[in-house]
Amino acid sequence: MTTHSNKGTALITGASSGIGAIYADRLARDGYDLILVARSADKLRDVAHDITRRRERSVETIAADLTRHEDLERIADVLRTDASITVLINNAGMGATAPMLDSDIAQMSALITLNVHAPTHLALAAAPAFVARGTGSIVNIASIVALAPDLLNGVYGASKAFVLALSQSLHHELAGKGIRVQAVLPGATATDFWSAAGTPVEHLPQDIVMSAEHVVDAALAGLQQGETVTIPSLPDLTDWETLEQARKALGPNLSRSRPASRYGLAA
Repeated sequence: MTTHSNKGTALITGASSGIGAIYADRLARDGYDLILVARSADKLRDVAHDITRRRERSVETIAADLTRHEDLERIADVLRTDASITVLINNAGMGATAPMLDSDIAQMSALITLNVHAPTHLALAAAPAFVARGTGSIVNIASIVALAPDLLNGVYGASKAFVLALSQSLHHELAGKGIRVQAVLPGATATDFWSAAGTPVEHLPQDIVMSAEHVVDAALAGLQQGETVTIPSLPDLTDWETLEQARKALGPNLSRSRPASRYGLAA
């Protein structure tokens, strides 16, 4: 039963544990009803029951495997048609820590489907609906490996670099239409992600591991502050701004009619 002021509905993928479950708790606390999406119906019911009991919000669960086209399209259709939805949290994903040469091709294909295709499909379903309603926020969970392709598995890093680029492009298109877009780049986070990816979190130096609660709280603070890219552990925002300025400075020379003179080619 909804008993407090309502900010609309947040649809959260990968909501049965970890970062997704924390987002569900925090957004319910802040006045959102919820649609929780994950593969495990049992785990989703547990999360929903806990939030309903403590937060007194309306919580709907949808068991779906976003690597399956039928399930992905089912969630996309909810985003297109449910006018109460004001927030999409694209959190579902999978990781890998083994070198690419030691990786299974089928597993890498599944990773690309979940980390790249699914958030793209859902963002492109939500965006036109949000524009038509005049409000909405799209939050895409990326990773610091988007900026550090030499860390972890290269396919995983590339998938998160895609999420970052997608988010920046969506922000460019949608900011003038009143839609907020945020990419969140957590570092190592204390969730079961690491065990599933092949390296238990206990094997990492603990001074680089952040709790899922702190990741989500920082991400929500960054969204409130208007950040397009939030790196929860970054002490000085000017470091990110300097990187962005350097990237943009390349712009005038990225496409020209002649090769650069440094190649020594004839005019």
